Amino acid sequence: MRIALNLLQGLFLVIWSVFWISLAVLATVCTLSGELALKMARRCWAPALIWGSGARFRVEPLPALDWTKPRIFVLNHESMLDIPCAFAAIPSNLRFVAKHSLKYVPFLGWYMWLTGMVFVNRGKREQAFASLRKGGERIRNGATILAFPEGTRTGRGHVLPFKKGIFVLALEAGVPIVPVAISGSAKVLPTGGFRLRGGEVRLKMGAPIPTAGRPPEDRDALMREVREAVIRLHREIGGAGGAPDREPAPARQAHASVA
Repeated sequence: MRIALNLLQGLFLVIWSVFWISLAVLATVCTLSGELALKMARRCWAPALIWGSGARFRVEPLPALDWTKPRIFVLNHESMLDIPCAFAAIPSNLRFVAKHSLKYVPFLGWYMWLTGMVFVNRGKREQAFASLRKGGERIRNGATILAFPEGTRTGRGHVLPFKKGIFVLALEAGVPIVPVAISGSAKVLPTGGFRLRGGEVRLKMGAPIPTAGRPPEDRDALMREVREAVIRLHREIGGAGGAPDREPAPARQAHASVA
């Protein structure tokens, strides 16, 4: 029974995604802008995808922000379900930092390229930093970015160590970073296959962490500060927090007051 249900859910998710991605690509070509396509993603594609997964999605009250201003939203990454959850919860048009190889995936890659996603080739350091600089320029021109700095899905619900690239981008752009935690998606859609199980997924957003005026040398301190904020939020919504053997050191008082 569970296998049959998963097959039906998988069929729905694929057909729904292909339909909306195709429509979004058409909208982008016709309007010469990715904004309508991104709005369609958060208002139509993402909510139905969450419903089709069987998840009960609960978003904690959002902070009072001006959602029209550019920011970088930083999330922990438990499951592929995190992407539609973020799109559905955050009332801004989101572009995200993605692996360079995704650009060549049919439908998805076309959509990402046309809507101005930031592709990073992690295997080539110089190209990666060039991409991040281009991303910084895009943010200064008004784009809002979504990033998963763990670099991979955890699968076990812990917050892993963060990679530094997105924090270089934040300092380059001088825009605030908003820490966001998600918990429960790893149980609904575990890694290593397609086995939807239903259950509650919770998301909580913290206060923005300013980056304007901070020097590039502050990259590591900023990374620790943001990770500590994500871990704190993760625990507040029932998550496990940081990986047991890699908990961060306590934040310095000067940074803790900002988070």
